[in-house]
Amino acid sequence: MSVMLILASKSNTRKALLQQAGLAFTAEPASIDERALEIAAIDAGGDGRDVALLLAQRKAAAVAFAYPGAIIIGADQTLSLGTELLHKPADRAAAVVQLDRLRGKTHRLHAAVTLVRDDLMLWSDVQTAELTMRDFSDAERDEVLAREGDAILEAVGGYRLEGPSIRLFETVIGDYFTILGLPLLPLLAALRDIAPETLT
Repeated sequence: MSVMLILASKSNTRKALLQQAGLAFTAEPASIDERALEIAAIDAGGDGRDVALLLAQRKAAAVAFAYPGAIIIGADQTLSLGTELLHKPADRAAAVVQLDRLRGKTHRLHAAVTLVRDDLMLWSDVQTAELTMRDFSDAERDEVLAREGDAILEAVGGYRLEGPSIRLFETVIGDYFTILGLPLLPLLAALRDIAPETLT
């Protein structure tokens, strides 16, 4: 018996990762108030990892309500600079400000993924990567932004490690898929255990 697999996300990167892994799925973005949930989690003593997991779970749960019996993949990513969480830049000017804040510093990307069926959380995982940016020049920053175009507006850090933004980095420690926003290997392992038919 086939099981419907749904990605609760509008992220082009996450969709591409699942497609490249050969999964048959549909994408259905979830409608949740991410900032309100983030504030509530932080007020309750949570950190970037907690926020990423909460958002992934809430996204999956919201979509699961509309698709009984389907397996929903929820995913989210947060960026921690010390104790502060940064978000996707609204425009190029905001990306400049954000990259300047990250310049010469180490930050962490937390990527969470969860599987939900109906009202049951089947599985969840959170992975963290540590990234250090070079003390790049303004000219280097502007060149990268020009090459990236609007694509960086979809990235929580205002950069894309899979694009020209890699020039701005000194070191990267962590799983590549985690950095892209979807811990793919743990997800595939979970699907093999929970719903192997989704991988055929």
